[in-house]
Amino acid sequence: MSNSNLVDLTIQVHHMTDRADLVSDTGETDDAVWLPLSQCEVLQRPNCMAVVTMPEWLAVERGLV
Repeated sequence: MSNSNLVDLTIQVHHMTDRADLVSDTGETDDAVWLPLSQCEVLQRPNCMAVVTMPEWLAVERGLV
Protein backbone atom coordinates (compact mmCIF):
# COMPACT_ATOMS: atom_id res chain seq x y z
CA MET A 1 0.00 0.00 0.00
CA SER A 2 1.44 3.36 -1.02
CA ASN A 3 1.94 5.92 1.75
CA SER A 4 0.42 8.81 -0.19
CA ASN A 5 -3.01 9.98 0.99
CA LEU A 6 -3.47 7.35 3.69
CA VAL A 7 -5.68 7.88 6.74
CA ASP A 8 -5.74 6.06 10.08
CA LEU A 9 -9.16 5.62 11.68
CA THR A 10 -10.21 4.03 14.96
CA ILE A 11 -13.40 2.14 14.21
CA GLN A 12 -15.74 -0.54 15.57
CA VAL A 13 -15.50 -3.94 13.88
CA HIS A 14 -18.91 -5.62 13.66
CA HIS A 15 -18.09 -8.64 11.48
CA MET A 16 -15.00 -10.11 9.82
CA THR A 17 -14.57 -12.35 6.78
CA ASP A 18 -11.51 -13.48 4.86
CA ARG A 19 -11.92 -10.65 2.36
CA ALA A 20 -13.60 -7.75 4.18
CA ASP A 21 -14.56 -6.29 7.56
CA LEU A 22 -17.91 -4.73 8.40
CA VAL A 23 -17.08 -1.56 10.36
CA SER A 24 -18.54 1.70 11.61
CA ASP A 25 -17.18 4.87 13.13
CA THR A 26 -20.31 5.29 15.31
CA GLY A 27 -20.40 1.83 16.87
CA GLU A 28 -23.85 1.25 15.36
CA THR A 29 -24.44 -1.73 13.07
CA ASP A 30 -26.96 0.32 11.06
CA ASP A 31 -24.11 2.68 10.07
CA ALA A 32 -21.66 -0.12 9.18
CA VAL A 33 -19.93 -0.43 5.81
CA TRP A 34 -17.76 -3.15 4.31
CA LEU A 35 -14.04 -2.45 3.87
CA PRO A 36 -12.08 -4.73 1.52
CA LEU A 37 -9.00 -6.08 3.29
CA SER A 38 -7.08 -5.81 0.03
CA GLN A 39 -7.29 -2.01 0.40
CA CYS A 40 -6.70 -1.73 4.18
CA GLU A 41 -4.36 -2.62 7.00
CA VAL A 42 -6.20 -3.51 10.20
CA LEU A 43 -4.64 -3.43 13.66
CA GLN A 44 -7.14 -5.19 15.94
CA ARG A 45 -7.62 -3.79 19.42
CA PRO A 46 -9.58 -5.03 22.45
CA ASN A 47 -13.40 -4.76 22.50
CA CYS A 48 -13.77 -5.16 18.72
CA MET A 49 -12.07 -1.82 18.07
CA ALA A 50 -9.44 -1.49 15.37
CA VAL A 51 -7.12 1.07 13.86
CA VAL A 52 -7.50 0.86 10.10
CA THR A 53 -5.10 2.41 7.61
CA MET A 54 -6.67 2.95 4.21
CA PRO A 55 -6.52 5.26 1.21
CA GLU A 56 -8.29 8.55 1.85
CA TRP A 57 -10.52 8.03 -1.21
CA LEU A 58 -11.86 4.79 0.30
CA ALA A 59 -12.61 6.42 3.66
CA VAL A 60 -14.46 9.24 1.89
CA GLU A 61 -16.32 6.83 -0.43
CA ARG A 62 -17.53 4.77 2.56
CA GLY A 63 -18.50 7.84 4.60
CA LEU A 64 -15.93 7.29 7.35
CA VAL A 65 -14.43 10.80 7.09
